Amino acid sequence: MSVSSLTKSVKVPFWAQIIAGLVAGVLLGWLARGQDVSWLVTTLDKIGSIFIGLLKLAVAPLVFFAILVSITNLRKVNNAARLASRTLLWFMITSLIAVAIGLVIGLVTNPGAGTGLTPKDGAKPDHTGSWLDFLTGIVPTDVITPFTELNVLQIVFMAAVAGVAALQLGDKAKPILTLSESVLELLQKALWWVIRLAPLGTVGLIGTAIATYGWDLIGKYATFTADIYVGCAIVLFVVYPTLLATVAKANPLQFFKGAWPAIQLAFVSRSSVGTMPLTQKVTERLGVPKEYASFAVPFGATTKMDGCAAIYPAIAAIFVAQIFDIQLNVGDYLLIAFVSVVGSAATAGLTGATVMLTLTLSTLGLPMEGVGLLLAIDPILDMMRTATNVAGQALIPVLVSAREGLLDRVAYDRAHSSPIDEPEPVRDEEPVPAAA
Repeated sequence: MSVSSLTKSVKVPFWAQIIAGLVAGVLLGWLARGQDVSWLVTTLDKIGSIFIGLLKLAVAPLVFFAILVSITNLRKVNNAARLASRTLLWFMITSLIAVAIGLVIGLVTNPGAGTGLTPKDGAKPDHTGSWLDFLTGIVPTDVITPFTELNVLQIVFMAAVAGVAALQLGDKAKPILTLSESVLELLQKALWWVIRLAPLGTVGLIGTAIATYGWDLIGKYATFTADIYVGCAIVLFVVYPTLLATVAKANPLQFFKGAWPAIQLAFVSRSSVGTMPLTQKVTERLGVPKEYASFAVPFGATTKMDGCAAIYPAIAAIFVAQIFDIQLNVGDYLLIAFVSVVGSAATAGLTGATVMLTLTLSTLGLPMEGVGLLLAIDPILDMMRTATNVAGQALIPVLVSAREGLLDRVAYDRAHSSPIDEPEPVRDEEPVPAAA
């Protein structure tokens, strides 16, 4: 066998490429910080920024056409209203479980104690979230600004309206739907090329985090950082497997085997929307009907945030309250749970959860300067939060499909983690059979 043919036959799994990127990023970041190599810090920052920029470039049109097509695809699914309502219900149930875990961890560990931080270390964010802003901000004032300013919540609103209108028009809207499906295919193809750059992006993102923040900052926020990672890990590896085993009657290990490519990309990219095409692919590979997955995954990518909108704001609120020496009561904890369930759409699937945190703090009446205390450590926290988000976005369609008798058990049992192939083109298929 020639060297060239041997090289072609040996294909490095995507997960191995990601791990290699993580290791290289840590080593280069450590070298850049330890030796004070400014050009290396700049290079790592540029690589990471370009990767995230490429992901964000497709966010606005991807969200619009994905939501529009996903809503119109429901016409191919029997019991569509039932599936949609069950999906939303499980979103809420898992969010409540996640926020409860976050509150318990925060109350047990006291993450704000012993940090050495004071209220003076915080600073008010430039933009804050409030319920009035959240409610009034859903409806855009024009159709251009949401795309130029990347207001995902308004884009979702417009796409939902367009999707429902298309359903009402019926056959008259078929040309628009055909065009929308073609544009969505094009965007997914382009975004898939970006996803293939994830190992390189990992080097830049992880390297920049290590070079910029080092281990000293992590040490200052050690308890808080550990709380977020432990809380997310409990949801990921305890709550989700329990739901799979009891509700879906499915093998949890098989779920993680099938969903792992999306989870690892989410960890690196810190973007639920950027990971959405891959999340939909692994969800379909786990046996969820394509028509239902094309609705549930885009819907979840913009509203289902167990990491960013449940665990994180719960622990962060306790952290901020302790730094500012403010006592929270039972009513405050119930408010945190309420905000987590109802306001999770405010995170909108983008990197970071600052909007959700400011919404939580403003609801509780906590100082907004608390946001400034957490901004420095946010990139490190956001990796685990987003991985949890995406795992939940793949989990719920599996649960609902299993409960409704739509899950392809054979496909689920055969799901694999690699190799990662390009998404298949959008095709018109026969309606999904009614639930048994």
